[in-house]
Amino acid sequence: MISFMQLRTPNPNLAFLSRTSPIPLYRIELSFPQKIFFCQAKYAESEIDGSFNVRVVSPTLVAAEKEEAKAVLTLFLKKQGLSAALAARAINRSESFIDHLVSRLHSVHKSRYLVGRELTTLEIRDALTPYLEALHEEYGSILLDVVESFPNPPVVDKIEETVEKVPLPVTPASPPSAVLDSKKLKALARVSDIGPTGKLPPHILYLVELGMDIEKIRVITRRFPAFAYYSLEGKIKPVVEFLLDLGVPRSQIPTILTKRPQLCGISLSENFIPTMAFLEELGIDKDQWAKVIYRFPALPTYSRPKLKATVDFLYEMGLSSENVSKVLTRYPNIISYSVEDKLRPATKYFRSLGVDVGVLLYRSPQTFGLSIEANLKPVTEFFKDKGFSMNEVAIMVSRYGALYTFSLAKFVLKWEFFLTMGYPRSELVKFPQYFGYSLEERIKPRFAIMTDKGVRLLLNQMLSLSQDSFDKVLEKKMQKLLDN
Repeated sequence: MISFMQLRTPNPNLAFLSRTSPIPLYRIELSFPQKIFFCQAKYAESEIDGSFNVRVVSPTLVAAEKEEAKAVLTLFLKKQGLSAALAARAINRSESFIDHLVSRLHSVHKSRYLVGRELTTLEIRDALTPYLEALHEEYGSILLDVVESFPNPPVVDKIEETVEKVPLPVTPASPPSAVLDSKKLKALARVSDIGPTGKLPPHILYLVELGMDIEKIRVITRRFPAFAYYSLEGKIKPVVEFLLDLGVPRSQIPTILTKRPQLCGISLSENFIPTMAFLEELGIDKDQWAKVIYRFPALPTYSRPKLKATVDFLYEMGLSSENVSKVLTRYPNIISYSVEDKLRPATKYFRSLGVDVGVLLYRSPQTFGLSIEANLKPVTEFFKDKGFSMNEVAIMVSRYGALYTFSLAKFVLKWEFFLTMGYPRSELVKFPQYFGYSLEERIKPRFAIMTDKGVRLLLNQMLSLSQDSFDKVLEKKMQKLLDN
């Protein structure tokens, strides 16, 4: 189990960045910036401000998303060493923090909610996990106190009591964790110290001019201390200029470097450019590099054997060279999936359902990154319990691969409403995308308008049309009724 107390030596070099006064305990200091306890703080991994009005999101959707957020947080805490029982207890004490995580979802994916499209389980996980990792880098082993005390700082008395029970070391020997903290502190000092000229170091000023704030640079440095030692002219600037030459918008550079600071550490001539050429031979569209790198900045840092293994697997599944190119360009993250531990087991499972794996890989490669036990099997069982045959499930999956990326809570709510609409079950087989639309923001309002007009549209027509097209189709249907 992880320890919930961390001893740190004060570093006067970081004083000018502190947002609050540290808590001195003997020779110990806990630096606890207040900024994270404001729910509309900027998202740690993006440029999106958290000022989204949650009132546009329905209570039922919020409830489902809270369950998703709890699942992500539970998994994260267990990965940090907590037992299932302790993680569950922490979740029960962290209601305010769960609400905070949901508010971040609404900020990061604001545009999705405005058009009535709900987030998938995978999208929720991808949005929240980097933020939790950033908080873990910031607060280390007191993260549990941070989560349970949110939106207030952990109780000082509790921390002091814990510290008093920890005996001070009697030998000067430093444990590995202390050495690691020392390296991080030195790296942080390097990116934070004001030089003799009264300015920040040149490479930090350059990053700030690109749009990276100091706090984001500190987050990167905590996660990857080597970033602090990259030279401006020899490492950072050449990579940034190369990305700009590829067509990456300047505004996206901070996000790319935040996600994968290691990019600045690889040689352009010996690694970056040759890897790109190799990937182009494997099928990456060379005109789409700006989009590919923004979607998955880690791609150029993978080894050639790993890259080739994934591409060979795609060909093995029957994808044409053109479709392999499209998969790699649209969803380069598939390279990060282990062929033997992820892709092949998922393939075996989908084939057992009668799904055309090649079609599914092309349409929804992200589905192959889901857990068979936690994500795939529960969804399959849900549809079987509702009376769908395995053949119908296979058809639905082939038509809408993202079907498996939604939580069971959302399926239940939408299924229950579907039963009140008067459509035959076959409509869901024809249009499984129904489950991807927001119940409160799209399905219910459209159905109410259609019913009020006294006309009937196909499920596909009712949901997939733009508002303007939807209104026109309703008008034509009503006119036809009048003519008859």
